[in-house]
Amino acid sequence: MSHNSSYKGHKGQKFIAQNRAPRVQIEYDVEMYGSETKVELPFVMGVMSDLAGKSNVPVADLNEREFLEINVDNFDDRLKAIKPRVAYHVENTLTNDGQLNVELEFEKMEDFSPANIAQQVEPLKELLEARKQLSNLLSYMDGKAGAEELIAKALGDSELLKSLAAGAKTNDRDGNDTKTE
Repeated sequence: MSHNSSYKGHKGQKFIAQNRAPRVQIEYDVEMYGSETKVELPFVMGVMSDLAGKSNVPVADLNEREFLEINVDNFDDRLKAIKPRVAYHVENTLTNDGQLNVELEFEKMEDFSPANIAQQVEPLKELLEARKQLSNLLSYMDGKAGAEELIAKALGDSELLKSLAAGAKTNDRDGNDTKTE
């Protein structure tokens, strides 16, 4: 079943009346032909919104669009079909060097998390990766006697740090694997 096949041929009020009982019921009393009757007014609400942002997916003309039900069960599918995208420039506060081009695309609710947004912006992705590596190093060092002091000493001594960095670059040029797991 396609994402909107159940909506074909149905417009707003008729679709809702057939598929979901209204939560709001508005009634009023009216006198017709000498007797009083209750008349119920349907409460139908439709929200029109540009959820796509700067999507690369073409959008149909307004009069050709169908109502789509969006709920917790189909939210990710709807998001994937709409392919919302934002593209803009922000001040580069990481290096204080002009503007940073930001282009974000969303296909599931998880894509709105800070970590997933950072994965889509290259400088933030690099920082996130460095943070993960530092976290892994901290976990690896846990319980190792003297490891923290040795790293603190290396970080505090700029000459030692330069020497270690130069040694790592030399090993890298020689084809040795300098990655730590």
